[in-house]
Amino acid sequence: MLQRLRDWMCPDLGIDLGTATTLVAVRGTGVVLDEPSVLALEKGTRRILGRGTAIGKLARQMVGRTPDSIAAVRPLRDGVITDFELCEAMLRYFMQKASRQGGGMRPRVIIAVPGGITPVEKRAVYNSAERAGAGRIYLIDEAKAAGIGAGLPISEPLASMVCDIGGGTTEVAVLSLGEVVASRSVRIAGDEMDEAIIEYVRRNYSLRIGQPTAEQLKIEIGSAAPLDDELTSELRGLDTVSGVPRKALLTSEEVREALSEPLGKILDAVRGVIERCDPELVGDLSDTGMVLAGGGSLLRGMDRFMQEYLGIPVRVDHDPRTTVARGTAICLEHLQNWQRRFETEGAGF
Repeated sequence: MLQRLRDWMCPDLGIDLGTATTLVAVRGTGVVLDEPSVLALEKGTRRILGRGTAIGKLARQMVGRTPDSIAAVRPLRDGVITDFELCEAMLRYFMQKASRQGGGMRPRVIIAVPGGITPVEKRAVYNSAERAGAGRIYLIDEAKAAGIGAGLPISEPLASMVCDIGGGTTEVAVLSLGEVVASRSVRIAGDEMDEAIIEYVRRNYSLRIGQPTAEQLKIEIGSAAPLDDELTSELRGLDTVSGVPRKALLTSEEVREALSEPLGKILDAVRGVIERCDPELVGDLSDTGMVLAGGGSLLRGMDRFMQEYLGIPVRVDHDPRTTVARGTAICLEHLQNWQRRFETEGAGF
C-alpha cells in the first residue's frame, strides 16, 4: 500500500544516461522517455533556449544548423560528464518530464554508468542527479543493467555475456551468479563510427560533412557484414578544394570499409573479455552465446559479423536501444533484493 502511494505521488526512476541518448524508465510503467542528450545554448551566457526547454529532441534538430549565437552541446562525452551544470539541467528536465514529483518527496533513482569510469566520474554522476532532484541514488554497471534488461539468467551459475554498444562507450561483460566475472569498457562506439565515416568521405571524396549526415549514412546504408543487395546513398557536403557545395554517391561497401577500424576495436574488446574467463565459463558461452544491446547493435549484420569472428552464437536484443533502461526498471521492481548490492557497490558516494 505504501509503495503504491509512493508510485502515485513520486515514482522511482531508472535512467540510462548516455552520451548520445538518455532514456528514463518509471517503476511499474517501463521506458517513458527517449531523448537525445543535447542542449541548445545562447553563446556567451550559456542560457538554455526556449525558456529552458531547448533540451533533447528540439536541441538535437539544431545540431549543425545553428547560427553563431547558438550552440548545440552535449554535456557528456565517452560516457563521462564533461559539463556538470548542463548535465544537472538536462537531468532535471528529463526527470520532471518523465513523471510527476509531488508531496515534497524525491524519487529514488537508479542510474546506469559505464563500467570503466573512475570514482571521481561516478561522484560527478551522483552529484548531478542529486542536484537535479533525485533522492536516494543507486549506480549500476551498464553491462549488468543490459544483462538484466535482456532477460539473461545472470543470477545462475552460468556464463551470460552482453555487449552494449552505445554512443560514447561499448560495454562488454560476462556475468555469473549475479556478478560481473570479466568486463571491459572501451570508448569506441557510435560516435567513433560517425567520425570514421566523416574522415573516409573527406579523404576519398574531398567532401566535408557533419556528424548528423554521417550518422544518417550509417543508418541508411551502413553494415558490419556484406549485404545480399548492396546499397547506395547520395550525400551532400562542402568541397574542401573549391569551397562550394557538392554531391556524391556513396555505397554500402565504402561505408563498411570506413567502419572497419572502430568495429575491429570493438571486436578486440569482446575477445579480450572472453580470454579473461575461466575455461568452464568459455564452455558455457559456446552454448549461451552473447547478446548485443545499445543503438550501435542496430548496424546491419552486426550479429553476423560478431558470430563469424568469435565462433559463438550472437543475437541482437529485441529492442536494443532500451535494453539498459529496461534493466534499471526491473531493478526498481525488486529494489529490496538489489539494494544491499547497490549500496556495497556505491560505497563512498
